[in-house]
Amino acid sequence: MGLRAVRGVSVDEALRMVLLLPEVDQRQHGNHLGFRIRDKAFAYLCADDLTMLVKATREEQAALVEDDPRAYKKARASGRISWVQVRLRKAHEDELADLITEAWRMTAPRLIVARADLPLC
Repeated sequence: MGLRAVRGVSVDEALRMVLLLPEVDQRQHGNHLGFRIRDKAFAYLCADDLTMLVKATREEQAALVEDDPRAYKKARASGRISWVQVRLRKAHEDELADLITEAWRMTAPRLIVARADLPLC
């Protein structure tokens, strides 16, 4: 996950990444737009349209923050699950797509993941 010269993901690009995943439901959650699979959240678009919160493992959260603190920041954590705050203007499209896809995989039922035709992250 090295640093690259070109940065920035638009809100439209981030939404496309999330909504291309199978069986994703979006709904308003307070000031955020929440993304769920089978009523379990895996990502949120924050009201400022500048940041997203994405589910990750604690190890992935730590690695992202250490590798690129301009793009990623620790959010909350509980048990083995944590959340990464992603600054869209500082993130790289491929890294964000991988992070969102992996968050979906962690959250979706195994049968749905097994049927999904998604590249392995």
